[in-house]
Amino acid sequence: MNTLRIEELAEQVDAAAASGQTLTMLTASVADLDLDTAYTVQRYSMKRRFDRNERLVGMKMGLTSFAKMQQMGVHDPIYGHLTDRMILPAGGVLSLTGLVHPRVEPEIAFTMGSNLSGQPTPEEALAAVASVHSAIEVIDSRYTDFKFTLIDVVADNTSACRYVLSEGVPLGDLDLGDLTISMDVGGREQRTGSSSAILDHPAKSLARLATMLDARNQGLEAGQTVLAGAATAAVHVAAGDRVSVQVEGLPDVHFFVSE
Repeated sequence: MNTLRIEELAEQVDAAAASGQTLTMLTASVADLDLDTAYTVQRYSMKRRFDRNERLVGMKMGLTSFAKMQQMGVHDPIYGHLTDRMILPAGGVLSLTGLVHPRVEPEIAFTMGSNLSGQPTPEEALAAVASVHSAIEVIDSRYTDFKFTLIDVVADNTSACRYVLSEGVPLGDLDLGDLTISMDVGGREQRTGSSSAILDHPAKSLARLATMLDARNQGLEAGQTVLAGAATAAVHVAAGDRVSVQVEGLPDVHFFVSE
């Protein structure tokens, strides 16, 4: 696919995210859009954001459940970019204005203490971490009728929308391998999972992210945030909800939802 066509697709997904308008899934009309090209579309769409003075602050992982990967017929998770405009303060308010299909997921997040690149082991990845957090990710697919393929999701920056972090704590002796993770959405829906649902261990997700970025000659930088992946299925949010997440051994985190 030529650069002009990639730029056109990037403009479409960027405009939908910026305006809160729906978008017909790209693969419905673009037969030659494969996963690798979708990541290029993602990067071109992010460049548009950076040109509007958004700042890259980290990365997020998606599709970190082995069962989900098998269901989708892929062998790797997917990733997207986080910008400063996506940060929602803990205890803050998420406005639904401009959102299309907002959902929330409970996660574990890392703040990097040093740069991480190449193809690290999980142990090497954890050694680069400054602090670990409970986290809530708000995802928002802009595709009409919530219909899309994996390729469409990647092109749309893996539905990245907002994220909330708890206070960070040093990793210390905390074993992240099987922590209970609970989420409450407005008192009407609860989800409980384990950190083991995140590629068996969040450190494996972090290491896999570094390896995937290395394939495009990129890496993680000190100070950046990494959302390691969801521990449960996503839940739709509505105005009036209080969304909270508790991760065993980590500070709790919550936010509120308004119109």
